[in-house]
Amino acid sequence: MKQSAKILREYGPFPGTDQVAGVTFDGRNVWFASGERLNALDPASGTVLRSLDIAAHAGTAFDGQYLFQIAEDRIQKVDPETGRVLSTIPAPGGGGDSGLAWAEGTLWVGQHQGRKIRQIDPQTGAILRTIESKRMVTGVTWVDGELWHGTWEQDQSDVRRIDPATGNVLTILDMPAGTGVSGLESDGGDQFFCGGGKSGKVRVVARPR
Repeated sequence: MKQSAKILREYGPFPGTDQVAGVTFDGRNVWFASGERLNALDPASGTVLRSLDIAAHAGTAFDGQYLFQIAEDRIQKVDPETGRVLSTIPAPGGGGDSGLAWAEGTLWVGQHQGRKIRQIDPQTGAILRTIESKRMVTGVTWVDGELWHGTWEQDQSDVRRIDPATGNVLTILDMPAGTGVSGLESDGGDQFFCGGGKSGKVRVVARPR
């Protein structure tokens, strides 16, 4: 099923931020990666409440207690209260990694050029399974047992739901021309938070039922 994405709201661009990469949601705040900072955004007011000074180059995830953040060829486990990096594991793409999600007690890592999603052990980085994609993968998220990921190639970007067993595409939400998805996270309900790359924006996209 293919349809146009419905953008419900835009946040940003934010002062001192020229890109938005990974995004995650801790139940209250949307965290977004912006290169050298990880920022907590209040989705009600659109205000950035605080920032952590850590390398934050791509995907971001939250396990209910800690943040996980891709920094080049590694994944950092971060205390959201202090910004302290508690541990690191190697990223499966060796620097070609994009999206990041937490589900089933594991991390799910998008690989942009590799056109893959990897499920990995959050303690060791060991690859547990691989899902192939027909498009360059950006953000990754799980919601209600559904696996969704962003794609972005040249000027075309979308959000798609895939069958986690086969990789078959079930739903495609086409983003408007010139609008890309660099990171993806569900709010647990009817909305996705989407990183907007060099636009410096975070967008809210409706999740179809």
